[in-house]
Amino acid sequence: MNPSDLPDGDVTGAIARLFVYPVKSCAGIEVQAVRLTETGLEWDRAWMVIDAQSRFVTQREHPRMALIEPSLMATEMELRAPGMPVLAVQFDAEGPLVTVQVWDDHVPAHDMGDQVAEWFTQFLGGGAASASYRLVRFDPAHRRVASLKWTDGVPALNQFSDGFPLLVISESSLAGLNQRLLAGGNGAVSMARFRPNLVLSGVEAHDEDRLLQIQVDAGPDQVVLKPVKPCPRCPIPNIDPTTGQSSPEVSDTLQAYRQDARVNGAVTFGMNCITVDGVGAVLRVGQTVLADLNFG
Repeated sequence: MNPSDLPDGDVTGAIARLFVYPVKSCAGIEVQAVRLTETGLEWDRAWMVIDAQSRFVTQREHPRMALIEPSLMATEMELRAPGMPVLAVQFDAEGPLVTVQVWDDHVPAHDMGDQVAEWFTQFLGGGAASASYRLVRFDPAHRRVASLKWTDGVPALNQFSDGFPLLVISESSLAGLNQRLLAGGNGAVSMARFRPNLVLSGVEAHDEDRLLQIQVDAGPDQVVLKPVKPCPRCPIPNIDPTTGQSSPEVSDTLQAYRQDARVNGAVTFGMNCITVDGVGAVLRVGQTVLADLNFG
């Protein structure tokens, strides 16, 4: 399908960047193309680190998780971290099923074994005798449904993401934040701090907040995404993904202009989205995006 064949929209842009985060709260992988599945981008948040209480662990507690870098190979995921040997985790590994907690949800997951657990415990525990961490893989037979309140009853699925299958942010939104950071005497920050799946170009700052639907020209397929909830921001954007060190200037700057009444005044940046149409399509950098603005 040619862009000229798409219906008219208030906003025209393109997919500028695509990111997948195989292990929740670890570094992302920038890709040029990726398949859209019913739970979001393929392999996104398919694995998660848990503590001794089987509860999810993130950069909120362990900023060093930003330094764990996954790579997706033909049949396995490789993990690298400073001072650690390369760790390989097979895609089809099916360890024993355990029940794990991610926010308020309790879901089944496959434990990836003691060798993998030792790797994470050594890197994150820092030698503390009480520290114990394990890696689990989402059980694909389970259906974890996003909040029906925000999806208007649509049963959108996700794996170990915070609650929705996709996060969309525009380049202009980041540029606006960086202008404010620089004006305040701080350094500019990268998009990696905000962990989006899709980054849009050619749209105005925070247009993603105001879109009814996002139509993507995915070759022979038509993909339709629906923004459903502004993304409230915790302290993770304060963490420099290249060092694992945290400082407050990002949150402080956002606080001055990004409080959102739709989520009780929380600071937001980016929009959580669900898939309306196009599961199985391949998203690619450069694909045309059209959308109508929500003036309601």
